[in-house]
Amino acid sequence: MMRAGAHPGITGTWRKAIRFCSDRRGIAAVEFALIMPILLIMYFITMEASQAIETSKKVSRVGSMVADLVTQQTTIVKADLDAIMKIGTVTLQPYNRSTPSITITAIQVTTDATPKVLVVWSRKLVNGTTSVGAAANSATTVPATLKVAGTFLIRVESNLDYKPVITWSAGGQQQLGLTSAFNAISMGETYYLRPRRSVTIPCGDC
Repeated sequence: MMRAGAHPGITGTWRKAIRFCSDRRGIAAVEFALIMPILLIMYFITMEASQAIETSKKVSRVGSMVADLVTQQTTIVKADLDAIMKIGTVTLQPYNRSTPSITITAIQVTTDATPKVLVVWSRKLVNGTTSVGAAANSATTVPATLKVAGTFLIRVESNLDYKPVITWSAGGQQQLGLTSAFNAISMGETYYLRPRRSVTIPCGDC
């Protein structure tokens, strides 16, 4: 018997709505679909952060290694400097999304009453190509604590524009539309070392 005022269609719809709301089948799949994008984003951010930190350490290692190899020489030539810089770039492997730049500069602090800081010779590696760095006898700078009259120094500057993997492709094409959101991160380090086995390190053909 139907109660007065009740409508069969409305009653049936209401019951279906109640059953739908109480039905828990497939809820795990829905929750997974909602949470998965967040998990993927967190994974890529964590992965990228760890790779960036490790690459930054390697950039620093490049500078210290190159400086150490140069300061162990008593004399040197361009070919040796170029080879040492190229060896330094191997330290960054397996990272290969951009190439580092390395500059080696020999510096002499003069014995004048007011010491001058002058470039003796300089070589650099940029985009895989070696060339002359700062001009000989040009003025340069060193930290105040290293500005000691009569001092000879080797300065090595290593720099890298770190490109996140989500914005890079082997052909240099933009990936996932994220290039503008994730720009290259500048990493760099500068090392100063004194010669280990001699007072100065002349370069025969620099």
